[in-house]
Amino acid sequence: MGETDAAAAAARAREAVEGAVRVLAEASARTETLAEFVAGRRVLGMPRAPRMSVVGPVWRLGVLLLDADARLYSTGRVVRAERAVRRSVLADSVAEHRAYRAAAIKGGIPEGETVVFDAEPLSLEPDALAVGDGPLRLIPRDDGTSIVGVRWNPAFADAALPLDAYLAERVDLLVHPPQGA
Repeated sequence: MGETDAAAAAARAREAVEGAVRVLAEASARTETLAEFVAGRRVLGMPRAPRMSVVGPVWRLGVLLLDADARLYSTGRVVRAERAVRRSVLADSVAEHRAYRAAAIKGGIPEGETVVFDAEPLSLEPDALAVGDGPLRLIPRDDGTSIVGVRWNPAFADAALPLDAYLAERVDLLVHPPQGA
């Protein structure tokens, strides 16, 4: 797999991503909020609660997030913004999850909104795709060329689909959700 082949695969991937953005925008598909978690700290000696800082709207497409500028992110953690309530909690993980929900409200995200955070930006540059340490990687084809693939299940190294087919399926599900979804 040469540099020219990797560059061509990356160019085809960018076209697929831009096409997905067009379809999703034209359909006014449901978005979620991409945010960054800002840990609590002291400001002038006063404690400041943890909060989420809004980055912008994204479409969640399985293991990928896509924004209106055709930037891809890996799907991080997902919570629904919810006001803090006092409940006795036995598990630390449940308490942590509730704290993230409350941090979303503190950041000004409306209650009930789905918030994605800890999402890593993904690159469609040939060098990054060749390394393939995230969900995107170059996949060799039988004819000796390569395509950009999505590893949709991190537990299985061979669970990869071509990016264009993956996006087409996920975009269709978001634009035409199954009845009752």
